[in-house]
Amino acid sequence: MPASPPGDERRKRRLALVGGSLGNLVEWYDWFVYASFAIYFADSFFPGDNPTTQLMNTAGIFAVGFLMRPVGGWILGRAADRHGRKSALTLTVTMMSVAALLIAVAPTYGQAGYFGALVLLLARLLQGMSIGGEYAASATYLTEASARNRRGLGSSFQYVSMTCGQLLGLGILITLQHTLTTAQLESWGWRIPFLVGALFAVVVFWLRRRLQETDAFKEETASAEGEDAHDDSTRGTLKALWHYRRQAGLVMALTLGGTVAYYTYTTYLTKYLVGSAGMEKTTATLVSFTALALFAVLQPFAGMLSDRIGRRPLLITFAVGCTVGTYPIMTALGSASSYWSALGLSLLALVIVTGYTSINAAVKAELFPTRVRALGVALPYAIANALFGGTAEYVALWFKNSGHETMFFWYVSGCALISLVTYVLMPDTRNAALSRAEAEADGDAARERPAAAPAEAAH
Repeated sequence: MPASPPGDERRKRRLALVGGSLGNLVEWYDWFVYASFAIYFADSFFPGDNPTTQLMNTAGIFAVGFLMRPVGGWILGRAADRHGRKSALTLTVTMMSVAALLIAVAPTYGQAGYFGALVLLLARLLQGMSIGGEYAASATYLTEASARNRRGLGSSFQYVSMTCGQLLGLGILITLQHTLTTAQLESWGWRIPFLVGALFAVVVFWLRRRLQETDAFKEETASAEGEDAHDDSTRGTLKALWHYRRQAGLVMALTLGGTVAYYTYTTYLTKYLVGSAGMEKTTATLVSFTALALFAVLQPFAGMLSDRIGRRPLLITFAVGCTVGTYPIMTALGSASSYWSALGLSLLALVIVTGYTSINAAVKAELFPTRVRALGVALPYAIANALFGGTAEYVALWFKNSGHETMFFWYVSGCALISLVTYVLMPDTRNAALSRAEAEADGDAARERPAAAPAEAAH
């Protein structure tokens, strides 16, 4: 088949990045808006006089959603490896739309007792499954759809879109804070963003139905239908992933520090500024919004840098900065008395975190061959997030409630230290071949085993 003209190829890659990123934006908007509005709907589902206890209950449900991420990662990662990245991306956004609608119509404690909390829990479980598959499908799609020498840049748009989804949620929160009273927000206003999320997801469903499949997956499918057809039954299975268990272990270890730091300085930041620094909710929300907007802008630049110097230097810089910088940054944030001081410290933290967020999708995808890439990224990443990312906010509030808030700072540093050791010992994945075509271009000597070429190149 003749090669596409360079202009058509660039257009195709651009459309793939835009389409994949917009869908990812809406997915993560629906996921994060729960945390952003928890300060307003916590007492609607959990009665009591202790605001921290109410937030701990909602944070607990937030964390439970993470427990379904490994299930979603397994089911949807398998689907992405067997039926295509496009079909998995379409399925994840459908699930997220249903979950957002459930939260929007959930009855309060005053209307139905704890049944409302049960609906909230079920919706978060469904969201957890959706987002467990979304991360891997979008990470794989964005990485495979990018030119080989721009995979760091292409994959950085995952966190650009993730952060923009969070910004969209915060933007709606700020708008509602300035148009509704606090009583109105706590009574019914908090339902608005979930209704908006459900509508956004319907639009993205239509968009994703029109995405093109990646060349790497089409190449793998064509090969499976030909000479390697007898191996097709194991594609995207746990049996196939077991052959790459070392890479799966690397994904968990390199995710640990990054996910804890990310959720500390994003979802937990507003609550920390309100509960510990004593800021007004509106001021704390504005700090988070501004810091995240600048954070999103940084991602492509860091991704481009990794395409020039490699992935490991950025990962190591993040881990060192997080290990030694978390305690002083969080301590200073706890006593921040103004918008500008809180913003400066938040930006410093997020600049450090950029070393992980901008390239982690590419690094994980570059560790696995096409036949098991989505599952290989999804399952170990989801397990690490369920154990550490999803529980970060709950652990922070638990330490605060027990009177030992500073212990959480050391917890974050310890997680970053574990990842630092991993980054130092692991190889750089920048030059990994993601397809047979790339492996052949490298003059791979083991052409009789092309499916293993990507993993071998990464190591």
